Amino acid sequence: MTTLSPENSLSARLSASFILVKRKPPIDKTEWDGFFDENGQLAKSRDFICVNILERGLHPFVRTEAWKFLTGYYSWQSSQDERLTVDSTRRKNYEALCQMYEKIHPLLENLHRNFTETRNNIAYDIQKLYDKDPLGNVLIDKKKLEKILLLSYVCNTQAEYQQGFHEMVMLFQLMVEHDHETFWLFQFFLQKTEHSCVINIGVGKNLDMLNNLISFLDPVFAKHLKGKGAGAVQSLFPWFCLCFQRAFKSFDDVWRLWEVLLTGKPCRNFQVLVAYSLLQMVREQVLKESMAGDDILLACNNLVDLDADELISAACLVYAELIQKDVPKPLKDFFL
Repeated sequence: MTTLSPENSLSARLSASFILVKRKPPIDKTEWDGFFDENGQLAKSRDFICVNILERGLHPFVRTEAWKFLTGYYSWQSSQDERLTVDSTRRKNYEALCQMYEKIHPLLENLHRNFTETRNNIAYDIQKLYDKDPLGNVLIDKKKLEKILLLSYVCNTQAEYQQGFHEMVMLFQLMVEHDHETFWLFQFFLQKTEHSCVINIGVGKNLDMLNNLISFLDPVFAKHLKGKGAGAVQSLFPWFCLCFQRAFKSFDDVWRLWEVLLTGKPCRNFQVLVAYSLLQMVREQVLKESMAGDDILLACNNLVDLDADELISAACLVYAELIQKDVPKPLKDFFL
């Protein structure tokens, strides 16, 4: 039996409460404001807030500010005045980066052999985005979106542009009002999730651990995947690269899962438990029809219009199961 630290015991209890208790209403503006004292400093602990976000989620009116804490845009220890200074600094730094980009743009065109290709890929991806709501109102500014993605590509040496980043930035643009907020929230989000969504840093590790988790918790399914899957699990890298955003029925569901991933609750690398839960949704079909690799992948890709709360609850159940077992060291180090 795995020995649980106090932190893991807390995570186990909150996982159980999330599963067993009907979710309370999300944290609204009145409750969120009540978390702060007269100086605008948090009077509640980071752990308290993160547990509540896991269990309940955030009201849309709260999400923008809360995400600035979750991503590291704001310090959890900051006062209101300090956050005003941070916002001003972020805006000035963004403007300075834009000016730098304008100056070096001709050099990038001539000397950076990947720049033109990446710029064309970004432009192509953005044009495919549907930018209107059902009433025909324009939701996003594609020119600003392209600028932010190009700037991110030029400034970020570890997370080069990958397909799907345009959809991520679009969600941030929908969440916040100003370009500098969109840019910096995306940068901090990439840093927070680099071991899940940045393909050249963490996706391979996630897929390896997903394979290990299936072998540990579901040997029957693991045997089938090994015999007929022929790399089906490894083909699921878009789940991690895109942070599962294409699996959900609404933007609110995507934000709901992402904010849980940002809390680090109920455990580290929760995204792999989410992926395991998604695979379990197709398990019976795969075994019953004795599916091979391409068919397994197609079944996985057909997992769309999901409810985030249901998926989070399923992943919490997997975590609750995991902590009751004698977990091998690689998995223990990764999750517990």
